[in-house]
Amino acid sequence: MAQLISDLSVERVRGNLARIAGELTAAAARGPGRPAVEVLAAVKYLSSAELPKLAEAGVRVVGENRAQELEAKVAEHGPLFEWDFIGQLQSRRVRLIVPHVRLIHSVASDSALRELERHSALVRPGLRILIEVNLAGEQGKAGVAPGELDAFIARSPVPVAGLMTMPPLVDDPERNRRWFAALRELADERGLEQLSMGTSQDYVVAAEEGATIVRIGTKLYA
Repeated sequence: MAQLISDLSVERVRGNLARIAGELTAAAARGPGRPAVEVLAAVKYLSSAELPKLAEAGVRVVGENRAQELEAKVAEHGPLFEWDFIGQLQSRRVRLIVPHVRLIHSVASDSALRELERHSALVRPGLRILIEVNLAGEQGKAGVAPGELDAFIARSPVPVAGLMTMPPLVDDPERNRRWFAALRELADERGLEQLSMGTSQDYVVAAEEGATIVRIGTKLYA
């Protein structure tokens, strides 16, 4: 497991956030006319004690990858942020997640849909989901195939806000442009507003192709 990040500098995070926001604004202006792009701070490798520094630096939305860590961090710092779940969604963890988040970015299995329905009484008001799409058809990677997307949306017991994808890990962000463009086309065809795509490696290209949320970790903290 990677070492937790500690001793964050509020000023460094604030400066990185401003720089990233400027890059996203410029990138979105070159793109298809989507709304402003939201920066989600990925906090998997941040200790709970560091989270108030993010709030002080101006971060408003955070995403956690692990259900139990989400519970613990919300219990300690809940009011500071809007919380999303961005990790691989395990059906047995759904009940731990749904009371706390506004968005789940990674719904991709019928077992998760069943658990969302089963635990509907625990769901935070206004919860919506993003369906993860495996555009590149990578073996072993989670995600609904594009051809199965409509049926999957129809089976969801929770409102679907949009789509998410994790394209292949590449050295050149331009190589992921086609996947981001394809996800936007899938969303547009279905009238879905939210597109969670792009991380520290390729967020500018993602914004140019219509991302509404980018998930940023190292570029925000380093």
